[in-house]
Parts: sequence; structure tokens; C-alpha cells
Amino acid sequence: MLMTNIKFGLHKINYGMYIVTSVSEGKFNGQIANTVFQLTPKPVTVATSINKENLTHEYIEKSGLFAASVLSQDMPFKLIGLFGFRSGRDVDKLSEVNYKVGTTGVPIVLDYSVAYLEAKVIKKVDMGSHTLFIGEVVDGDKISDGIPMTYDYYHNVVKGKTPKKAATFTEG
Repeated sequence: MLMTNIKFGLHKINYGMYIVTSVSEGKFNGQIANTVFQLTPKPVTVATSINKENLTHEYIEKSGLFAASVLSQDMPFKLIGLFGFRSGRDVDKLSEVNYKVGTTGVPIVLDYSVAYLEAKVIKKVDMGSHTLFIGEVVDGDKISDGIPMTYDYYHNVVKGKTPKKAATFTEG
């Protein structure tokens, strides 16, 4: 019962849905993340929580760079599945979407995105299964007028599931 109550509370925290990307040795990768948030206005900093087993984590560790594309509500489940439930070790995820290379050299997903931010890592915090990467924002822009997808929308309208490697996964 206690875990059910905790899970209910955790599911009521307001999250967005993002594709976090990075680059390493000329190779691109990205993944779905629901944990991207602003920390400070001067300098503008954001953080993202990435599972240590994910290829995107490895790329961020090596390059010290990441981008976050803010997803729109109309993103098809097929692409959510590609970026959220497939490994970049097995498939070239970026070959299935339109993207541009940002000022830092990191890919920015354009399809079904409303905005993006690019960041250079200034600090890392070990959180056990995940690393919290804190980055100073070096670029960003609006991509479309779409409505940003919230995690609540993903669960209740799209009927999406939470992968076990997600920062918000809970048992039960």
C-alpha cells in the first residue's frame, strides 16, 4: 500500500517528454527522457538524468555535451518507441528522423519537437543508477508552435509505459 501511495504522488509531479541527444567520435545517439529541468537563470543551466547503462550516457560522458528537444503531443508512438525502448547500440535512431547538427555538434531532433536547448556539462552528480548531468545552455530555439507533451499526457492519453531504465520507473 505504501508503494502505491508513493507511486501515485510521484506520478503527479509535472514532467515533460524530451529526446536527449549527444555525440561521441562523430556518432550520434538519443533517447527519450522525462527529466530535463532548468536550474538557474544566470548562467542559464539545465539538468537531465540519464541511466548509466544507456549509450546516450556514454556519449555525454565522453563529449561533455547534450541537447534536449522538447516533444510535442502529436509525436507518434512509433518514434517514442524507437527513442525510448530501443538501444542505439542496435539501431541508428537518428536515421529515422529529421535533425540538424547544433552549434556544439550535437544532433537536434526537429520532427515533432517544439523547441530545443544545447548544453555543455559543467557538473555531474552520481545518483546511483543514473547521473544527473548539469549543463550550461549555449544555444536553443523554438522549432514549432506545437503543444509540449507532458508525462501525464504520455501515460493517460498515449497510454505509454515507463521503461525500467527511466529515472521515474517505480516497482509495483
